[in-house]
Amino acid sequence: MWIFGYGSLIWKPGFEWQEKRVGFVRGWRRRFYQGSYDHRGVPGKPGRVVTLLPHEEDITWGVVFRIEGAEADRVLANLDHREKGGYERHHVPIFADPTEPTRHIVDRALMYVATEGNPHYLGPAPIEEIARQTLVAHGPSGPNREYVLRLAEALRQFEVHDQHVFAVADALMALEDLI
Repeated sequence: MWIFGYGSLIWKPGFEWQEKRVGFVRGWRRRFYQGSYDHRGVPGKPGRVVTLLPHEEDITWGVVFRIEGAEADRVLANLDHREKGGYERHHVPIFADPTEPTRHIVDRALMYVATEGNPHYLGPAPIEEIARQTLVAHGPSGPNREYVLRLAEALRQFEVHDQHVFAVADALMALEDLI
């Protein structure tokens, strides 16, 4: 079984894996539009975490993990709990080279996507508003700012540019400089 992570799973998978590869999904765009009331925020003061929105021309880079044997059932149970706040399972192929549109590295990987219709979906907001919200939100999994900055750092390590993630991270750091 393969699991594709495009948010905190990149830098904090929380499970044992046998193999890890950097890759991307086609037709999806990463955005800080999902509310986190149970990990990076609390009820009444939610954090913001990423989800994917369908967008035909975009690709979203992340990490795909291979899980084997009995470990797969445990990992799925833990991920279903971790992603319970509005995420649904999708199965997608994973690619590694944008110049080779039909050659995938994994035929079918599981990824979790929070849909616009879920009760925790916050939707679009100006970058500065997202940054302000992530600056002050804190939940059982830690400060929301950590989520934003660790995701941006991981993408930079992969030499992947994500305009939305980097804009939120830059705005967040600018706000921190003002404090």
